Amino acid sequence: MKLHREFHRVSRVGWLRAAVLGANDGLISTASLVMGVSAAQLGTGAVITAGLAGLVGGALSMAAGEYVSVSTQADSEGADLARERKELAEAPEAEHRELAGIYMQRGLSRELAERVATEMSAHDALAAHARDELGITEDNRARPLLAAGTSALSFASGALIPLLLAVLWPVAQRSVAIFAGSLLMLMLLGALGARLGGAPRLRAALRVGFWGVVAMGVTGLVGKWFGLSGSL
Repeated sequence: MKLHREFHRVSRVGWLRAAVLGANDGLISTASLVMGVSAAQLGTGAVITAGLAGLVGGALSMAAGEYVSVSTQADSEGADLARERKELAEAPEAEHRELAGIYMQRGLSRELAERVATEMSAHDALAAHARDELGITEDNRARPLLAAGTSALSFASGALIPLLLAVLWPVAQRSVAIFAGSLLMLMLLGALGARLGGAPRLRAALRVGFWGVVAMGVTGLVGKWFGLSGSL
């Protein structure tokens, strides 16, 4: 029998949204850092060095944090699966009743639930219990390396925007270009993240834009103050 294949994006929404949020973090933190150093009236080399340091350090920090967090989740999933495997070996009848009860709670009649539980268990009992009892599927399994790589790349992609603006714009217009360009990209990323999550896009764009202005503005004022202090 020829299977009907369909393409769905729902399984990718979580990763896409995490990537957008990571790019948002990289953009706002690096833009604020570059704005602060630029406002301190330091040379272009110092601004670029600070931006690169923020990009590399932030990307590695995000990757390490995500790896540790998702590894903990993977360990928990592994422990749950090991316990479920042991229970299936020691008390298969009780596990069968448990699985049938889950299907009955979802609306199946007792007879149909029993039959479905029997057929699912005959095919792959551990996979059936992992999916229907524990909520663990192949699509949502914790993958530490993938999570770490995604976080690092998304952060770096966001951080690259203010860094490029700092390199390409003349010194006299650099702060304005970094502020305006970063703010625009922040709002676009905020709207994209809201769209992926099904939230109102305008509200999300304005919210992230407001906090972007606050972060860049405060950091710029700090840099300006230190620049003035250093010249005294």
